[in-house]
Amino acid sequence: MGANPFIGVIYHWIGGFASATNFIPFRGIKRWSWEVYWLIQGVAAWLIAPMFFASLLVPNLFGILRAAPHESLEYALLFGVLWGVGGLTFGLAIRYLGIALGYAIALGLCTAFGTLVPPIFHGQIGAIARESSGQIILVGVFVCVIAVAVNGAAGYSKEKEVTEEEKAEAGERDFSFGKGIAVAIFAGFMSSFFAYGLDAGAPIAKLAKAELIANHRLDLWQNLPVLVVVLWGGFLTNFVWSAILILKNHSAHQFTGTPGQNPLRASGTSGDTLADYDPRDSAFERLAPKTLVFNYIFAAMAGVIWYFQFFFYSMGQTKMGKYDFSSWALHMASIIIFATLWGLALKEWRGTSRRTRILVASGLALLIASTLIIGYGNYVKAMQDAAVATTP
Repeated sequence: MGANPFIGVIYHWIGGFASATNFIPFRGIKRWSWEVYWLIQGVAAWLIAPMFFASLLVPNLFGILRAAPHESLEYALLFGVLWGVGGLTFGLAIRYLGIALGYAIALGLCTAFGTLVPPIFHGQIGAIARESSGQIILVGVFVCVIAVAVNGAAGYSKEKEVTEEEKAEAGERDFSFGKGIAVAIFAGFMSSFFAYGLDAGAPIAKLAKAELIANHRLDLWQNLPVLVVVLWGGFLTNFVWSAILILKNHSAHQFTGTPGQNPLRASGTSGDTLADYDPRDSAFERLAPKTLVFNYIFAAMAGVIWYFQFFFYSMGQTKMGKYDFSSWALHMASIIIFATLWGLALKEWRGTSRRTRILVASGLALLIASTLIIGYGNYVKAMQDAAVATTP
């Protein structure tokens, strides 16, 4: 199948919606600690869903992985491990900052780092700064950093204005601007390694494409085996940290019904009021079987929804053709927009002043502008390279 950027953009935006939505099911989980449901969603997101869809849609999946260059597998796995640190701390950023602000700051920084780190690593930043396309990209990164600063100012203002009761009502019982901004900065940097994992796995995608074509299948699925490898690495990081927290907090018994407390659950059913308890619970000391089953369902649902962001991202990449450079920027922009809409729907900014809401809107507009500027800079670079290639 040929390139179709319009369809590619639609796929990217579906993926962005999935990414912005995956934290919503967490709010329905009753009396489970963060590390318990985070591990369950990780099993669904990084092990079960990637293997299921890749096995379903790509013929001879394990044969492809066995035939892939060892270096490609190793680097894809390594970058997955590093990205896993970002994914883990990203979850904490959402816990401390809320959906709208956490996504805006962490993913704004992820866009900037994802653009700058590769040329810095390869020693190309000086040459890039001397080119017109590179200068445009650097302007976009600068605008992105300003946007993050504006969102940070909005978060600081919110912390001063919103009462503890209003934070709890919005499901932000652990809101902490200081902790959140530190975690979001780190998460933004580490999350950018996912893009490098996909790049390292390009030889795997090439083998998958050949297999798909040979079996008269759509080459739209060629990146799914790459996702399997990168997400193995991400799961390893998250499994280790979740296991440490489970041992430290003695929360392993929550898997079988011992109650804990969900920090992302809104105040009406927070675990501190009777509204959160099932009357069939035994003296409130254990979860009712129905409650426990729904907790597993909500956690697994969050994981599968999360996986769909990169399922559609990988599809969108295959349809962008010469506009593939814009994939990461499109993905980041769509996530931030949908996360902001979710934040408004969940009333995360209730109780804030007009000044704070203007800061939020300004930060969002700047983030969108930065992704467009970075995308345009990449477009100029692609056109320059094409002109050089055709020069006799």
